[in-house]
Amino acid sequence: MKREQTIIIKPILTEKALKMQEAAHRYTFQVHADANKIEIQQAVTKKFQVRVNDVATINVKGKAKRQNTRRGITRGKRSDWKKAVVTLHPEDKIDFFESTKTK
Repeated sequence: MKREQTIIIKPILTEKALKMQEAAHRYTFQVHADANKIEIQQAVTKKFQVRVNDVATINVKGKAKRQNTRRGITRGKRSDWKKAVVTLHPEDKIDFFESTKTK
């Protein structure tokens, strides 16, 4: 198993992600762009000690951005990234996400 510590970059805490978490035990993470579903499943299982039923991955394209400066318009693009939606066993939950809902 390679780079287990770097596969999961950060959790995604949006309104849609929190609704999926409450309704269907689905947790959303930003993951390394080269990670596959098996590596993501193993990393989540090892890091949070939970049983993973399913992993769905989405490649998110970076947005094109413009910035007006004194020298003219500078054009650029945000980086592409990968999102993983992890479905857990109905009896399992990740305590990290549970503590963020109470704030």
